[in-house]
Amino acid sequence: MSQHTASEHTAPVPVLSEEVREALDRRQPVVALESTILAHGLPRPRNLAVGLELEELVRAEGAVPATIAVVDGVAYAGLDKARLERIAGGEGVRKLGHRDLAPALATGATGATTVSATAFLAARAGLRVFATGGLGGVHRDWTRSQDESADLALLARTRITVVCAGVKSILDVPATLQRLETLGVTVLGYGTDRFPGFYLADSGEPVDWTVHRPEEVAAVMAAQDLLGGAESALLVANPVAAERQLDPELHDRVLAEALAECRERGITGQAVTPFLLGFLVRATGGASLEANLAAVRGNVRLGARIARAWAARP
Repeated sequence: MSQHTASEHTAPVPVLSEEVREALDRRQPVVALESTILAHGLPRPRNLAVGLELEELVRAEGAVPATIAVVDGVAYAGLDKARLERIAGGEGVRKLGHRDLAPALATGATGATTVSATAFLAARAGLRVFATGGLGGVHRDWTRSQDESADLALLARTRITVVCAGVKSILDVPATLQRLETLGVTVLGYGTDRFPGFYLADSGEPVDWTVHRPEEVAAVMAAQDLLGGAESALLVANPVAAERQLDPELHDRVLAEALAECRERGITGQAVTPFLLGFLVRATGGASLEANLAAVRGNVRLGARIARAWAARP
């Protein structure tokens, strides 16, 4: 266990980059970005290029990016290039959910933040908008494994707006939507009345509320604050463009093959998601990865526009 100085322990959590701190002081739009996609979701060296690209997409829309990660036991909202390269390098970079943050800070670990850890740290930093790919959710064999992503419960108690492409299609989408309803997490379809399926524009499930402009999302955020009550998140479900989605027939066939192999090999628990995602990438010749990136880019652009609408309120 590494030793920390007293000054490190009294530093704010997370530590804001100068760019992010100035933007917040001036009430300028800021968008939180997760780092797990860089460390664990993409092949090297493409992951670093994507990390830099996503930050530039936020800037091109008139907002400030705040990529979140833990480096040497310090949580950051806004990474300089050296820290971004460190996270993308992958060596010794752990995958941190929000439950892992305390031991990571205490032991001086370096880790990329998942949706739950990113949402938690972003909210601590005073950020209201977070753009990501797809959320975690309830797994298909929940009745046997009781496997459910920590994302859901964390979002039920964290006031942040999350722009996502739904939940990963390898999950039980109807059960995940039911769980979000039970937890009181509001879901908005952006320009759609269908809940997106990450790689697919339509998971087959409906959403109850549809919005069409960033200003409408900002109005819902303001209404959340006005109502008070539980500090829950707002999910903005933004489908990948139809022309960029994975071919639905290919998706369904490959996913069925992946689930069958998963059962045959006895893969369970936390090993299921990386196995299924890796299987999809290989079996689709990389097409699932491209659909994933198309979804993330669209979410980042929309996140920046929502952050601008939120910052522009009187």
